[in-house]
Amino acid sequence: MSVQDHEWTGSFGGAPAERTRSVFYLLSGDSSDTAHLLPLMETKLYKRRWVMLFLFSLYSMSNALMWLQYGIISDIFMRFYDIDSLAIDWLSMIYFLTYIPLVLPVTWLLDSRGVREVVVMGSALNCVGAWIKTGTADPSMFAMTFVGQFVCSIATVCTLGIPSRLASLWFGQQEVSTACSIGVLGNQLGIAIGFLVPPILVPNVDDMDELAYHIRVMFYICAGVSTFIFVLVVMVFQERPEIPPTQSQAQARNSHPDEYSYQASIMRLLRNKPFMLLVISYGLNVGCFYAISTLLNRMIIEHYPGEEVNAGRIGLTIVIAGMAGSLLCGIWLDKTKTYKQTTLVVYVLSLAGMLVYAFTLNLGRLWVVFITAGALGFFMTGYLPLGFEFAVELTFPESEGTSSGLLNCSAQIFGIIFTIGQGKILDKWGTFAGNIFLCVFLLIGTLLTGLIKSDLRRQKANQQTEVQTVSRTSVQDYGATACSDSWKPQF
Repeated sequence: MSVQDHEWTGSFGGAPAERTRSVFYLLSGDSSDTAHLLPLMETKLYKRRWVMLFLFSLYSMSNALMWLQYGIISDIFMRFYDIDSLAIDWLSMIYFLTYIPLVLPVTWLLDSRGVREVVVMGSALNCVGAWIKTGTADPSMFAMTFVGQFVCSIATVCTLGIPSRLASLWFGQQEVSTACSIGVLGNQLGIAIGFLVPPILVPNVDDMDELAYHIRVMFYICAGVSTFIFVLVVMVFQERPEIPPTQSQAQARNSHPDEYSYQASIMRLLRNKPFMLLVISYGLNVGCFYAISTLLNRMIIEHYPGEEVNAGRIGLTIVIAGMAGSLLCGIWLDKTKTYKQTTLVVYVLSLAGMLVYAFTLNLGRLWVVFITAGALGFFMTGYLPLGFEFAVELTFPESEGTSSGLLNCSAQIFGIIFTIGQGKILDKWGTFAGNIFLCVFLLIGTLLTGLIKSDLRRQKANQQTEVQTVSRTSVQDYGATACSDSWKPQF
C-alpha cells in the first residue's frame, strides 16, 4: 500500500469545481498487487430528501389510481358503455402495452435530462389524461375515455423506473432500500385507492343518467387531485442535492460524461446474466400481480355475485398488506444487505400465497378470501422494491433508471400475456384453473431466482469509505503526510 498526492478536478451540481488537493490511497485489491485509486469524496444528507420522496409518491399514487378505476367495477362500465369484458381489460392493459415501446426512450431521457424533467412530464401527462376523461361520462364516449387512459398510461412510463433512481440520488446507503420501498408505496397506495374508491363513488344503479352522474363525479375528483399534484411537482421537486449522499453517487458524478454511452449501457445490461435472470423472474412475479389486479372483480363476482364493493375491499386488502410488506422488506435490506436471500424467500412465499388463494377462493366465505388475499399481497407486492434494489446492486454503476426500466418492461410484457391468458381461462374453465395457470409461472420464477449469482457491486463501492479510513490511519503511522480526517473538498 502506498499514498500519492494528486490534483483532482470535478464538478458538483453542474458547476465546475475549483482545483483541489486531495489524497488518493493506492490500495492492493488482491494478492497479485492489482491496485486501484480510491478517492474519498465529501457526502451529505439533506432533510429535504423526504420532501422529494413524498412528492414523487403523491404523483405515483395519482397515476396508479387511474389504472384500476375501470377494472374494479368492470361489470358497471361494461353495461354503461355496452362493451365486452376484453374491452374493459384493455383499459388496464393499455398501461402495459404503452410501456414496452416507450421504456427505452424515457430511460434515455432520464439519463440525459434528469429525474426532474421526467417527473414533471409524467405529472403533466397524468393531469391531461385525467381531464380528457372528465368529458367521457356518456355511453357513446368509450373511444375518448380510451384516449384519456392512453395518455395516463404514457405518464406511467415516467413513473415506474423512478423509485430506485430517486433513492440513490438523495438517500444514504443505510436508508436507500427503505426510501425505494416508500417510493413504491406511493404507487401501491394509488392502487389501493383505485380498488376502494370507484365502487363507493359509482354504485351499480339501473338509471343510466344517474350512473353517468356518479362516473362524472369520480372523473372530476381524479382530475382535481392530479392537477394539484402537478402544480406541487413543478414548484417544489428538485433534481438532486448539491452534495451526493454516498460514495457510490460521488463516483458516479465524477465520471466524465463523454465516457458514458446509453447504447453501450443497455448492451452491458443485456450481457449481465444475473441481471437478465432477475429481469425474467421479476416480470413473472409482477406480471402475475398485474393480472390478479386487473381480473379481481371478475373472479370475486363469479363466486360472490353482487359483491362489487367487497371486491374493491379485497383489492384494498391485497395492496395494504403489500405496502406493509414493501416497507418491511426495505428496512430489512437496509439492515442486512441480504438481497438474494430475501428476494428468494419472498418469491417462495408469493408462490405459497398464490396456491392458498387459488384453493380457497371458491369456499363461499368472504372472510377467508380477505385473509388469503392479504397474505398473497404481503409477499407479492412486497417483492416490488426488492427487485429494484437487487437490480441496482447487480448492475452498478449503470443507471438505476435503465435497470428499473428493463425490469418494468418485462413486467408489462408478462402482465399482458397473463391478463389475456388468465382471462381466456376464466371464461372457459373458471377461476381455479386461471389461478393455477399463474402458480406455474411463479414456480418458474422461483427457480430462476435461485440461479441468480449475487454480486453486490454498489455495496462494494460504498464500503470504500471504511477501507480508506483504515488505510489513512496506517499511512499516518508510517509518518506519511495526509489530509486530516476533518478535511473536506471546498467547491
